[in-house]
Amino acid sequence: MTKHTNSLGQPVGYPVENWQACDWPPHTAMTGRYCTLEATQLAHAPELFEAFVTQGHDRYWTYLPYGPFENLEQFQAWLSDTTQAKDPQFYTVFDAHSKTAVGLASYLRITPNIGSIEVGHIHFSTLMQKTPIATETMFLMMQRAFEQLGYRRYEWKCDSLNAPSRKAALRLGFQHEGVFRQHTMYKGRSRDTAWFSILDSEWPALKEAFEAWLAPSNFDANGQQKQSLGALQTRS
Repeated sequence: MTKHTNSLGQPVGYPVENWQACDWPPHTAMTGRYCTLEATQLAHAPELFEAFVTQGHDRYWTYLPYGPFENLEQFQAWLSDTTQAKDPQFYTVFDAHSKTAVGLASYLRITPNIGSIEVGHIHFSTLMQKTPIATETMFLMMQRAFEQLGYRRYEWKCDSLNAPSRKAALRLGFQHEGVFRQHTMYKGRSRDTAWFSILDSEWPALKEAFEAWLAPSNFDANGQQKQSLGALQTRS
């Protein structure tokens, strides 16, 4: 990065000229080839609960500050209390083929005045894990943040002990920035938080890799990828 100095000869960040605050994300659908994201509604609860329960119910809630839920009523109460706010802004992921709800994700810590936004509260059922749906969900949310809304920084944070989440962030092109020690507490436990980000300058190359990976031609007759997303990022 080019070094900049002020009139006193001190190093400073590069100038951001003619900056205008970003718009708040519209809570509208995002549609891709494999999935559609819709604003989370209470009516989605039964399908989501069924999808989450069939995956083993407990282990996938370990690193979230809520759950597991013992019954649909508990889950509905949480959905009503948590997912109807302005921030975080929750989306339900629908499988484009089956038309059923298979997961949740959200924008949060939305800061339009400096162009920073985070993706989180990610809870993908086994119906979408390790499928193009999971990758396309993340692509659609990034695309809206960077292209439609002009955000400069896209964040991912997780418990530093959550190895699958850290691995997913790196696969999706996030850069690891470090660990905030004793950053917070949840479920009676201390949490060190791993921070990741993607910058707007990195998006064009990442977008090219995502589009190449998501193309039908990248999958064989058994639905197996021909090239990994990581390999395509290296090529971009």
